[in-house]
Amino acid sequence: MGGKTHKISRVLPGSIGEELGIEAGDRLLAVGETEIEDIFDYQFLIQEEYVEVLVEKGDGEQLLEVEKDPQEDLGLEFENGLMDEYRHCCNKCIFCFIDQMPPGMRETLYFKDDDSRLSFLQGNYVTLTNMSDRDIERICRYRLSPINVSVHTMNPALRCKMLNNRFAGEALKKLDVLREAGIRMNGQIVLCRGINDGEELSRSIRQLMEYIPCMESLSVVPVGLTRYREGLYPLEPFTREDAAEVVDRIEAFQRVCMERHGIHFVHASDEWYVLAGRDMPEEERYDGYLQLENGVGMLRLLREEFEEGLKQNVRKGTCSMEKVSLSMATGHLAAPEIRRMADRMMEAFPQLEIAVYPVTNYFFGEQITVSGLITGADLMEQLQGRPLGRCLLLPCNMLRRGEDIFLDDVRVGEVEKALQVPINIVKSSGYDFVEAVLNAGRFGS
Repeated sequence: MGGKTHKISRVLPGSIGEELGIEAGDRLLAVGETEIEDIFDYQFLIQEEYVEVLVEKGDGEQLLEVEKDPQEDLGLEFENGLMDEYRHCCNKCIFCFIDQMPPGMRETLYFKDDDSRLSFLQGNYVTLTNMSDRDIERICRYRLSPINVSVHTMNPALRCKMLNNRFAGEALKKLDVLREAGIRMNGQIVLCRGINDGEELSRSIRQLMEYIPCMESLSVVPVGLTRYREGLYPLEPFTREDAAEVVDRIEAFQRVCMERHGIHFVHASDEWYVLAGRDMPEEERYDGYLQLENGVGMLRLLREEFEEGLKQNVRKGTCSMEKVSLSMATGHLAAPEIRRMADRMMEAFPQLEIAVYPVTNYFFGEQITVSGLITGADLMEQLQGRPLGRCLLLPCNMLRRGEDIFLDDVRVGEVEKALQVPINIVKSSGYDFVEAVLNAGRFGS
């Protein structure tokens, strides 16, 4: 066949692919009689009970046949996860975070994607401006969902301005096509002060409520502003009073949505509650945490998991034979919650002494308060000379996924050497928090 081929990078042990004799380095040519354009085709075509796979091996082409459960995967991983080139964003959004990045960082951090396939596979948000009618048709035909959409505003003219794309308003009509096909969606609004907030926000929420139940949730997050904004659109940070107004507006719509549709639908990200000085909503108001990756409900879920994990360990009678001190570092956003959890740990286990250090983001600018954007350089500078105890605990989102490297390419070992303390990386849940603290304190049952 003369079409596109896809190099297989890994065959999962015990998988159907391994049983068929497929090996890393082989190339997938087709499924059935269809050449594979990208991951959409592949995922759709293998969802059959009887599948024919044409593979190119070192000694030629082989047609392999298998009977399986329709939803059973073949266990193949590809050199390119999308099985195609990544699509670059064609917008020039006034709030784009990548445009606010400092020079000299690794090249991959500057890539702007706007690819609907990444929305389906990884939960990325897309603006719909980079999607052709054929792309929309394929999503509907293959029933690929959920699709996460960066809406920002339902005002077509304002959307063109915010995305710096004259087609951005027209692209909103694709929401109607997805709804008519029954494709599940989640929406996102990046709120910019004086631009799409206030009554514009209310207008957007009202119009997006019409897409329920296909649109399952809508998050509202504040624009992230770094100190690298020279020459960019002038945007202002939100104040405490602004945050309170946003929370009140969203919670008013939640009450309406709950009454009409049985879901809260629209959610303010955690930053709004922290900035407004308010406690997080109860767990029930997050509708199952549909937008955790967008910072919606992360602190509430962390607290719930922590309390359950703490209760389990207290019940087990976990104890330590010695007094031990340790430390934690996080961003200013999560610091109050982390400090509350540390206090609860010390109450339950008096042998523990835990210091919590909020780290100011001098690298990107002090308005960036999330822990996931803290660099190794800021950690070393601000924790130098501080009492860090037996070890320093850091959240895993500070590091590049699967690696021991911070955003500024500083490695964990370099930070350990500079601070003269072992570093333990804590996974993302409240249960992991409890276990990490107890393990660091050499607790054991």
